[in-house]
Amino acid sequence: MIAPMPKPLPPHVQRERTRHGKVVYYFRRGQGAPRTRLPDTSDPAFGQAYAAALAGSPVPPTRAEGGTLEWLVDAYKRSAHWANLKPSTRRMRDNILKRVLAENGRVPFRAIGKKEINEGIDRRLPHAGNTFRKVMSQLFAWALSVDLVTVNPVAGATRHKIKSKGFHTWTLEEVARFHERWQVGTRERLCMDLGLFTGLRRSDLVVLGRQHVRGGVISITTEKTGAVVHIPVFSLLQASINATPGADLAFMATARGKPFASAASLGNWFEEACIAAKVPGRLHGLRKAGATLAANAGATPHQLMAMYGWKRLAEAELYTAEADRKRGAAVAAGHIGNAFLPHPAPTSPAPLKKSKG
Repeated sequence: MIAPMPKPLPPHVQRERTRHGKVVYYFRRGQGAPRTRLPDTSDPAFGQAYAAALAGSPVPPTRAEGGTLEWLVDAYKRSAHWANLKPSTRRMRDNILKRVLAENGRVPFRAIGKKEINEGIDRRLPHAGNTFRKVMSQLFAWALSVDLVTVNPVAGATRHKIKSKGFHTWTLEEVARFHERWQVGTRERLCMDLGLFTGLRRSDLVVLGRQHVRGGVISITTEKTGAVVHIPVFSLLQASINATPGADLAFMATARGKPFASAASLGNWFEEACIAAKVPGRLHGLRKAGATLAANAGATPHQLMAMYGWKRLAEAELYTAEADRKRGAAVAAGHIGNAFLPHPAPTSPAPLKKSKG
């Protein structure tokens, strides 16, 4: 049977198939002109969007009645809000939304209420459920801002309470065990040294290179907070950098000499190195270990903020307060011990001599 020919498209409209097999439509007036994403031709909003593009006006978000969740997500990804997100944030949200759409893409988004959100949270493990809740809340918050919905169905939905101390903080013994397994000159050792001596997150370690070093000081704008940090290159770190081949613009390189594709890929690779060294720590735990060591050595909260790029004093005080408690406990224990130490018996005063006279 011969497949029917696709209907001819209006002028300046192009049809493309994505790598996921989805057919999408763009408006482009002439070769080399910027492209504008259009709704599907079956979408009632296609005509309005095409007319706006033809007139050179911004294409408004479509508001077709009965729109599906897939349609809502597609409109969200075409919004200025999505475009302004950090690339790492977009990747994370996109991965969550793809999994949601695989099961519920054809569900009308206006039919989704708190009950459906709670069911989605309960079907997932606690951490995954909370992440799902957060991403869906952000999606519907945007939909509410452009009048596509009247309420955010995530408001009031369940949030799992997770008791966790976060990432494991490396001990000096664990660092020594890792050093024994991975000697200076290996990529694994360099990753450890960079994480411990700079305190940078993996999102910054994956791009850190010689272009960030001047006069023996690393200066980099952190990806997560946008804070600029200046970190002296410790002699042990410099020796590790000098002994390890890297990529052109990154200290950390794959076995092929290329930069890691993402912070997640660097973290996963380092996790395998930790398993091989039989240590429980991971890359983020090195940041905690460095902050703990610095605080125990007497670093002030503001000094920690300068190194780690924290913007809130409370973050740094988490480490200094623990160090202060340890020092305070040591002093108090010393006072208790001193109370039980033998003291010399008091001596009687010498008798007064009678004066002659």
